Amino acid sequence: MNGFWQKLKTTLAMIKFEHTLFALPFAFLGAVLAADGLPSLWQIVWITAAMFGARSAAMSFNRLVDRRFDEENPRTANRELPSGKLSVSFAWAFFAASVALFLCAAYSLNWLTFALAPVALISMLGYSYAKRFTVWAHLILGWALAISPTAAWIAVRGAIDSETPLLLSLLVMMWTAGFDVMYACQDYEFDRRAGLRSIPARFGIKNSLNIARLFHAQAFIVLLLLYLVTDLGWLALIGVFAVGALMIYQHTLVKPNDLSRMNQAFFTTNAFVSIILFVTFGGAVFASKFQ
Repeated sequence: MNGFWQKLKTTLAMIKFEHTLFALPFAFLGAVLAADGLPSLWQIVWITAAMFGARSAAMSFNRLVDRRFDEENPRTANRELPSGKLSVSFAWAFFAASVALFLCAAYSLNWLTFALAPVALISMLGYSYAKRFTVWAHLILGWALAISPTAAWIAVRGAIDSETPLLLSLLVMMWTAGFDVMYACQDYEFDRRAGLRSIPARFGIKNSLNIARLFHAQAFIVLLLLYLVTDLGWLALIGVFAVGALMIYQHTLVKPNDLSRMNQAFFTTNAFVSIILFVTFGGAVFASKFQ
């Protein structure tokens, strides 16, 4: 039994399960906005399952196809596959099970979610190869994560019948691209040596941090548009300003000559963004019912 729990713990570490905090609240927010309140229990369960399956498939696939680079990069050499904590065959089996869970959840929601499931899979898995071909891989990762709010909207309504989920997805895309550019600055030297393409490898760390600021400024503009479109009042407005403040704070933590606080900027600050928006915008939806 101890062996099982240890393997489960190692598997969750491989897929960075705690990073689900970045994406899952956005999916739930998309569902709440689509339902104009609380979605059905059936929808909540299958949206959660779809998110877990999709993200687990994407992360395990990324670890599989990048394992050679992870072995060579000192920052990632201790990851679960390069270090031998998990076998390649187990990772492939876990990937297959995750894809099956995602497809099952999509099928259980409605026909459109199932019909679009391959598009989502191709987007999420394709990111793993993006750095081999384009410096704009960060935007591709943003696109992969941005699918979740609109997918949750479709899961509830069975259609894209509003600009709201598209704005929410665009916000997620630019927000994700911004913090991924920042995080990639840590691999500046390695990416250049390995021939991998990224914004830091192409433009240098100082310019890349400025590009990340630009992406986050665009994300904030989209957030303002989302607030205006949803017209959810003062509680949602608090969320807008809180997220803006967090984005600014995040960029004060990282300097071109000092990346030592990158984990604080990446893990702590970013986890709060999605939660704040879910609590404030989602809370505003429920508060409107009592007015």
